[in-house]
Amino acid sequence: MQTTTASQYRVLGDAPDRDGLLVLDRADYEPLRVTTDDAEGALDDTVAALRPGYLVDATLAWNDGDARFTDVDIQRRTLLTFARGVSGLFEAALDTMADAHENGVGVTGRPTFNTDNEPNGAVYAFAQQPGERDIFTEIRTGRLPIEPLVDRLDEDAADAHEVFVFDPLDHEFTIVYLVAHRDSVLADTVRDTYDCPRPPETDRD
Repeated sequence: MQTTTASQYRVLGDAPDRDGLLVLDRADYEPLRVTTDDAEGALDDTVAALRPGYLVDATLAWNDGDARFTDVDIQRRTLLTFARGVSGLFEAALDTMADAHENGVGVTGRPTFNTDNEPNGAVYAFAQQPGERDIFTEIRTGRLPIEPLVDRLDEDAADAHEVFVFDPLDHEFTIVYLVAHRDSVLADTVRDTYDCPRPPETDRD
């Protein structure tokens, strides 16, 4: 008998080791791979339109340990962008890293503000850990979920966001920058500064 599960998922991007999408189940913050090669018709179009960061309500069918979509409904078109080798970090990121270093903590964050002193996002600095751990990869694969940080932003901004995860070239930190409003001047500036073009999207409302 085929098993199905329904939940809300955050799309993380292409699975790193096999074909399919990597998603994070928001019910338990567990990452899982969903095969995408057998969707048909309207479902295939919806699955093909998914981009990293999208929040979806979906039903998955399980067969021999593999999951596939049987229904997908896009709830919020937040965008999630990963970039390694970033240089020339913005001041708030540098200050946040300095705070983490001074206080000897693994992660710390602070809000950011626009020129009118209105909050427009939040930046977090995750210190690299001893041993073989790669914080950037752990966030990329959902092993270290940043969903609670996005949830905190959702309390203040009801629309879709843009989330940037940077592996700086000259610092032993991973930077997560949550921009409150997608397609905003701030999001555009971050993308232009760090050469992170917005992905092409289809079927936008």
